[in-house]
Amino acid sequence: MQRVNKYTFQLTNFFPVLIWIGFFLLFFHITAYTQEIYKLKKVVIDPGHGGQDTGAMGRKSKEKDIVLNVSLKLGNYIENAFPDVEVIYTRKTDVFVPLDMRSKLANESGADLFISIHCNANPSKAPYGAETYVMGLHKTQGNLDVAMRENAVITYEEDYSTKYEGYDPNSAESFIIFSLIQNSFLEQSLNMASLIQDEFRERARRRDRGVKQAGFFVLWQNSMPSVLVELGFLSNPKEEDYLVTHEAQTYLASAVFRAFKEYKNMVESRSTFTAESRFDSSIKSETEIQETNVTSQWKPEVVIAKPADKSGLLYKVQITASSNSVPRTSAVFKNFPNVEEYLVDGLYKYVVGSKNTYDEISEYCQKVKEVFPDAFIVAFKDGKQISIDHARKLSTN
Repeated sequence: MQRVNKYTFQLTNFFPVLIWIGFFLLFFHITAYTQEIYKLKKVVIDPGHGGQDTGAMGRKSKEKDIVLNVSLKLGNYIENAFPDVEVIYTRKTDVFVPLDMRSKLANESGADLFISIHCNANPSKAPYGAETYVMGLHKTQGNLDVAMRENAVITYEEDYSTKYEGYDPNSAESFIIFSLIQNSFLEQSLNMASLIQDEFRERARRRDRGVKQAGFFVLWQNSMPSVLVELGFLSNPKEEDYLVTHEAQTYLASAVFRAFKEYKNMVESRSTFTAESRFDSSIKSETEIQETNVTSQWKPEVVIAKPADKSGLLYKVQITASSNSVPRTSAVFKNFPNVEEYLVDGLYKYVVGSKNTYDEISEYCQKVKEVFPDAFIVAFKDGKQISIDHARKLSTN
């Protein structure tokens, strides 16, 4: 009897120790889980050209001035909306910064995203519209011409041939060899570029010239997702008249900001989803994990919007987009039971609602924005996406 009491006494004293060990292990596990969640903390904004390098020249404007204004506005929007995000500029005044120094600044700062802002130009006055580039091999002569023009900036630098490993800005052959360099952040860069073009098209009402690939020195050595934005053509008199205005620069900066916001939400929510999945599975039994893997399999389904009437016209609200398919049973969509998914250029887009008129979808969009503030209206004709302007003209007709 005494022996039993002795052991009981020992276990009673040891029990609090077991509790503390349990708390420690749980804390360690939760800490490890939390550390896996990615946060976008630093963005580099790169206003192209500067100083003696004017960039493209219009009749009454210089590229270096327009892109600096837009870049400063963009940075201000990000700083106000996300105080926890550090905005780093490659220049904030009219000074010349070598291309390699722009990449070096981004890499040494440990930036999570690099956005280079430019204006376009062409020997012809006809081209107009906005386009966004990522690092890669050019596929058209037009892409090559744009990259060669932007890369020609290096001629303002001393001994550029040695610094840039023999690259000759006047040689297409030299450029082709250079542009074969792989970009390990291509997928993320394409996501950001696609979001920017969506905003230019749907919000800023600019002509969407698409996402393109070409070899730019300012993107070449970046160790983070990177895009180069061409806001429009200074060689087009009408577009130049637009680009020099305060209103245009505000709209364009706002469009890039909204794309940044959606990209940030996308990569962070995906990281959270992945971390939560790992955390949940780590506390399940092996049998439960196997069952979950079987029952949660979900194959991406490309949804083609079906017209509600003979016109074939349908309006919906896009709430988010992702490079990876997201189950429609995800908690992200808990407020919307009828989420549809469709695939465009490798990007999964998620829409809700189906309305026949613009007025109806506008009213519905306001409700959606209470949950997804950056939601916006999209239109389909016979199952294919068309611009809102085109849809409204069809509705009028």
